[in-house]
Amino acid sequence: MTEDMSIESYLAQGGVLSNPHNVPSRYRAELLKLMTSFVDSELAGAAGFADIINLGPGIKSRIAAARIVLEKTDHADKVLKIMAEFGVDAERYAAHHPWTARLDREAAIGTQRHEQDMRLAVFNYPLTTWADAVVMNLLMGRAVGVQLLDFQTLSYQPLAEAFRAIAPVETRHAELAEEGLVALIAETDAAELQASVDYWWPRVAASFGTADASRIDALKAMGLRRSSPDEMRTRWEAEAKAVLTQIGLNAR
Repeated sequence: MTEDMSIESYLAQGGVLSNPHNVPSRYRAELLKLMTSFVDSELAGAAGFADIINLGPGIKSRIAAARIVLEKTDHADKVLKIMAEFGVDAERYAAHHPWTARLDREAAIGTQRHEQDMRLAVFNYPLTTWADAVVMNLLMGRAVGVQLLDFQTLSYQPLAEAFRAIAPVETRHAELAEEGLVALIAETDAAELQASVDYWWPRVAASFGTADASRIDALKAMGLRRSSPDEMRTRWEAEAKAVLTQIGLNAR
């Protein structure tokens, strides 16, 4: 960055930052919001999946589920360490909210979040059976994969590097869910699996948020967003539909 170039211009031209002390105030606020949402979602997702481990049909499936819980918690920790550089108390953070808390299965909350809990709304809904958990993990795993494509190119370099390390592990989570669903389709009533797809599809779709053109443009200028919510949702729909069709299920 040249001496006569503002940080805003530098970012708009594709520049990257690496020091928490040099970021503009609005950039800092948006970056912390992004990190908080990711950490809260990983912790809530891990907590919800932990409750379902012992419903796994065999040892291998339970080991896979336990590994997912461990790795999602580790991903939250990776990002929490970066948040700590911005003054967040990482040691106390994980205990500040009951991550296992869930709303009623039919609660209509849209994309609503709580001020003390920035998890994506989809993680407020409970898992009911092993099959239901596998379906949710497949659909949300694909959504996370799409979102991480954007996150890996963030202008805050330490976070982008963390997401590049996280991405292949999250991809494997989605692959495990696909393998699990293939096994289930051979021994489970297809109508039960389809009911779970119909339930989770709109809730996962809502996790991409809504498009506020001016805000998206501002995030793009800061290097904190590359694609719009609609673009990411469309990409996810195509990928998830292709996987479901191959397995023998239908997108909602």
